[in-house]
Amino acid sequence: MSFNTFGKLFRFTTWGESHGPALGCVVDGCPPNIPLKDTDIQKELNRRKPGQSKFVTQRKESDTVHILSGVFEGKTTGTPISLVIYNEDQKSKDYGDIKDKFRPGHADFTYFKKYGIRDYRGGGRSSARETAARVAVGAIARKVLEQKLGKKFNIVGAVTQVGPVFSNPENWDDKQISKNPFFAADKDVVSIYEHYLMDIRKSGSSCGAMIELRARGIPVGLGAPIYSKLDADIAAGLMSINAVKSVNIGAGSEVASLSGELNSDEMRASGKQVKFKSNKAGGILGGISSGQEIICSFAVKPTSSILNTRETVNKKGKNTKISVRGRHDPCVGIRAVPIGEAMLACILLDHYLMHKAQCGK
Repeated sequence: MSFNTFGKLFRFTTWGESHGPALGCVVDGCPPNIPLKDTDIQKELNRRKPGQSKFVTQRKESDTVHILSGVFEGKTTGTPISLVIYNEDQKSKDYGDIKDKFRPGHADFTYFKKYGIRDYRGGGRSSARETAARVAVGAIARKVLEQKLGKKFNIVGAVTQVGPVFSNPENWDDKQISKNPFFAADKDVVSIYEHYLMDIRKSGSSCGAMIELRARGIPVGLGAPIYSKLDADIAAGLMSINAVKSVNIGAGSEVASLSGELNSDEMRASGKQVKFKSNKAGGILGGISSGQEIICSFAVKPTSSILNTRETVNKKGKNTKISVRGRHDPCVGIRAVPIGEAMLACILLDHYLMHKAQCGK
């Protein structure tokens, strides 16, 4: 299996399986002399780890990260950074009864048809467990961007939709996100999310979610036409996250219903600066950052592993039925917030380094 590496100048390769002894990554291209401690990475992993509320999978993993290389006396050396996270709470027996069946909605069928072999224990590489390594890399990218861009830089994400329940964009408040188990920026929607997810969980089903990401303090000029557009790489990075089925940049698919007047972000001079009157473009024009807040969102499908019986086929091509037991998220989109933030941080750092290499400023 190839293509386990992401990025151009700031690159990372993830490895490991959901039910293997460990997972981890190797980060290449991190600038030297960036202050970095395992606690910088751990705080981001703690936001993603399972078992933190009744609304996510009850698999208990500490997700403790160990830095094996690339850091000396508290600073990055510019050499490859190797990270490892040991799996602690695998229950592979949960998959024994369905090892010869393909779970509907999962990658079981396509993996087996492509490679002729698959790890049925939680999906192996196709499991969202792989994203723990991405969050660890994203923490490193954040540290670099904080050093390079200063205090104005920030990335924040929130769940803006759970199933059919939408939050109010006018109620977005960064401070609310860490105060509830749903990463909700609208405090008024928290209790509605809670009741809806309790009903979903009790029914043995699952639901999807929409996550919005906002990156602030991003300079003008990141991204390059034609084939290294910033928005194209953001879309590719977010689409690579398990269970993601669509990505919007700015107004996204809504632009199809807008007029030219409503969609164009008018500009005005303010001293030596240019200010925009709106941000339908999501802070990216022609694939290059405009200096505005970068706004993107992505949709996460309902968790495919559900208790309710579904029709499927087995490895012999015979019709059968399946009910997936074990520990699964009723809404996997909740824990996708720190994952999306991490991927966005990695992409922004990659483009920052490419911009500096080409333009020198």
